[in-house]
Formats: sequence, structure tokens, C-alpha cells
Amino acid sequence: MPRSRDITRQRDLHESRPLWAGSPRLALRARPRPSRADYDVIIVGAGISGALMAHALADGTRSVLVVDRRVPVHGSTLASTAMIQHEIDIPLSRLSGMIGAPKARRAWQRSARAVERLSGIVADLGLSCSFERKQTLFLAGEAYGRRALQAEAEARRAAGIAAEYIDAATLAERFAITRTGAILSDISAAANPAQMAAGVLRAAMTRGVELVSPLEITDLRTTADRVFLATAEGRILSAGHAVFCSGYEFLEAVADKEHAIVSTWALATPPGTALPDWLKTCIVWEGADPYLYLRRTRDGRLIVGGEDEDSAEAYASEKTLRKKAATIRRKAETLLGLTLPEPDHVWAAPFGTTRTGLPLIGHVPGLENVFAVMGFGGNGITFSQIAAEIVTADIAGHADPDADLFAFPSRQT
Repeated sequence: MPRSRDITRQRDLHESRPLWAGSPRLALRARPRPSRADYDVIIVGAGISGALMAHALADGTRSVLVVDRRVPVHGSTLASTAMIQHEIDIPLSRLSGMIGAPKARRAWQRSARAVERLSGIVADLGLSCSFERKQTLFLAGEAYGRRALQAEAEARRAAGIAAEYIDAATLAERFAITRTGAILSDISAAANPAQMAAGVLRAAMTRGVELVSPLEITDLRTTADRVFLATAEGRILSAGHAVFCSGYEFLEAVADKEHAIVSTWALATPPGTALPDWLKTCIVWEGADPYLYLRRTRDGRLIVGGEDEDSAEAYASEKTLRKKAATIRRKAETLLGLTLPEPDHVWAAPFGTTRTGLPLIGHVPGLENVFAVMGFGGNGITFSQIAAEIVTADIAGHADPDADLFAFPSRQT
């Protein structure tokens, strides 16, 4: 196979130093090269998506290889703020108008189940990754005001998803926040995403999954029953199935107007920041565009993010990073009614979005036995778990009942 330098779009996946970069227990014993040429499944990408995929596939019945051109867990996972929510960026009431109420309800219900399953995985594997169950406070904003939130809470309850609408007076009394309303819900969590991904990968490796890094895949070809992958060093690997979990460095074959890469920014204050007690149990986001989101870490930092821009390159500017960090800090101070200390971490990253807020998961059109996972939106970790379930079921020969919700658009002409 000839070398092709654009099988995936390559990007720097974060600017400056994300909070999680210095976390302990991130190192993994990766092999320098594959032990064989043929595998049942090859997973491209060793971040949280690849880790959860490997975990799901590592059942002792198949040979699984995970490869990454970087150090494992040092791509987009490192830049995640790890607000693990069941809430999709597009509210249920609005999504119902876009794709129909039955499908919208299924998507939200599946997202809620995925958070519960992630909680179970962390517990079952005994992972040390600062995983904590949380409530979510969704605040009224310029895009979704009081009436919209009341309708949203009703739509969620009708779908069997608990949601408490809070009026302005109650919001001020319980949270000291001045907004016209909010929705308080359960089924969310927070974690150290790098430790979580590393822990899941480490557990998969104990069950026979092979991890090779650095190894860059430069081309692929498919036949009726095999996928052939070329590496940068000229080796050819083959597999019954290939799964691309390469995040925002997605396959060119799935480049589409249905999704876009934008830029996002985040900051973290020092440990022990003086914060309201309720932030120990709640993560926060708002009905605005762009929206602000924030959470407290176990050691008392405040992580705040937002100020997204419709640019795939803006995150790489150091000047813009300083400007955005100042804006995010000011907005968080205004929202919480306090003065925050100077952040000790600021970072920026590319961020994927889709029109519906739903991820793209499944067969790559035109490439037999090739899957891709594009967990775009604010629920990347949650969507990665959904992807692991859908792809694993397909490889095992079972149709996932929700696969149609996330499938790539057909490229029929």
C-alpha cells in the first residue's frame, strides 16, 4: 500500500498544560511494536474512547491491539474537563423537534444509562481516578430562559428522566445564583479523565489487550473480511475489524458537514479554593451559546470552561488563551458572587460539535469492517461508553437497538 499522510486529520490536541498532565498513574507499559501481524480487532487511539472500547472487547474470545501515534492518554483526553453528564448539549425538548420525540427520548435515555454503566466500570475495576457521582445544575441563559427550562424539565420527566425545575427565588436561596430558573438533575459524575482512561486501559491489558505506542497508521485498505493497515515504519497489519477512536483527528472518510471542529478554553484554580459547599455535589452549565460550565475537584480546585469559537485553529493562539481565560474567570466570579484566585492551569483544545449534539458512531460508509467513534459534544466520555457498547455488539453479530441514532450518514449518490 502506498503511504497516505492524510488517513486521519492530525492536530495538536491541546495548547499549554492541562490540569491532568501531571497526574500520577498515567504511565502504561506499551510495547514498541506489535507482537504479530494479524488481530481480530485493531483499535486506533489510546484515549478514553479507545480505552473503553478495549475494555468492552477484552472478553477473552478475541485478540485486540490498541495503537496510538502518541504516548497513550496524551491526546484530547488530557484536555477534557471530565464533566460526565447524561445531559446532551441539545436539550431534549429541542432535540425532539429536530429528530422526532421518540428518537430524542431514546438518545437521552441511552446517555443516562451510559453514565450509570461508567460508574459501574469504575467501581468494578477499582479505579483510582477521583470519580464522584454528581448532580447537574442547568441554568437559564440567553438561549434557554425560564419557560424553555420548564418545558425541558417536563420533557425529561415524560421520558422517565428525573428533573427538578427550580424557580428564581429557590435558586437564589439554595445556590445564591441570580438566574430566572434552573433544572437540577442526577445521573452525572466527574473524574480525572487521564487516570480513568489509563486505568481502564491497564485493566484491559491484564485481560490480553496489546498496547503499542508510538505507532502511526498511515493507510488502510479493506476486503470483504479483512482490514489492512499500513504503519509509518512500513509494516502491514491486518484485522477482522478496525475501530478508529482517534477523536478530533478523525478519518478523512467521515469528514462531513454534519460535524465541525471548534476551539474551547478552560482554567483551573489552585487546590483549596474557597468555594460554596454545594459545588461539592453539583456540576454547572448554562443555557447559553457559548455556555459556561464549571465544577469543583476533590482537592478543591474550580475547573471552568467555555467561550467556544467556531474556529478549528483559534485554540492554538497564546494571546487568545490569555484573553479567554480572563473572560472565563470573570464570568465564573460573576455567577458565583466571589473572587477567584489566579488560575494555576489554563489550556485550550479543539472540540467537536454536531448539529444535533449527538455523537457519530458505527460503520464507516464505504469501508467494510471499519468503525469510527466521534464522541463530539460536551459528553465525550459518556458517548465513548455508548460507542463501546454499540461497536462491540456489532462485532459480536448483534444489532444494538440504538445504533441508528448515532450512525454515520450514508454516502449514497
